[in-house]
Amino acid sequence: MNQPRHQDGRVAVVTGATQGIGKAIAERLAAEGARVGVNGREQTDAITAVADSIGGFPVVADVSSHDEVGAAFAAVEQQHGAIDVLVCNAAYMTMLPFVDHEADDWWRNIDTNLSGTFHCIQAALPGMKRRGGGNIVIIASEWGVVGWPNATAYASSKAGLISLTKALGRELAPAGISVNAVAPGITDTPQLNVDAQDAGLTLEQMHAEYAEQIPAHRIGRPEEIAAAVALLSRPGQRALVGQTIQANGGSTRCRA
Repeated sequence: MNQPRHQDGRVAVVTGATQGIGKAIAERLAAEGARVGVNGREQTDAITAVADSIGGFPVVADVSSHDEVGAAFAAVEQQHGAIDVLVCNAAYMTMLPFVDHEADDWWRNIDTNLSGTFHCIQAALPGMKRRGGGNIVIIASEWGVVGWPNATAYASSKAGLISLTKALGRELAPAGISVNAVAPGITDTPQLNVDAQDAGLTLEQMHAEYAEQIPAHRIGRPEEIAAAVALLSRPGQRALVGQTIQANGGSTRCRA
């Protein structure tokens, strides 16, 4: 089915867009008319394949590096124009008991998920302000709302993103820039391999166990998260400010 062309003439960048939720978001925004920058940490066949398939372009940068993000986003603006839509999706997650969590790995979770979002927004904001507006969508997590055992660093970073969304939403709304978040519940992405390994289950068993805990009796699909992001990315969308949409099949309700 053809998507409405809400994003015609706009430039979007989606971080962590080579697979899973990020790839689905990039595809959805491209289907709505955006020229989409597909971010990945390194120049790989995967980033090229996704960019080529949607008529977009690669944006190579490790989001945890302020300098790499600054250089990559400056190149986007020079070659394609200021960024109208920024979707901060890049993420890193490990699972293990809190007392066993090494400091370096703790900080990798924070540096990628929370600080990486900070770097990307800072780099995109000057262009958005010059254009008089834009849309920023942050991908948080249900675990940032409720917490999760053995995922303390990841959950903490995602809780920080929810607070960042609230604060930036208030700060940037007067400039015509909407900032909102989507907090996906359990979604069918490669990240679930980490969950399955931590639980000592096969991937199929992990899917089934999670589905039993969700009122909708199934885990989510990346395309459903992409649809929520597309809604928050529409030009002229100004009523939703600093909000976190919880796309989780009903497992968590109205806590963010």
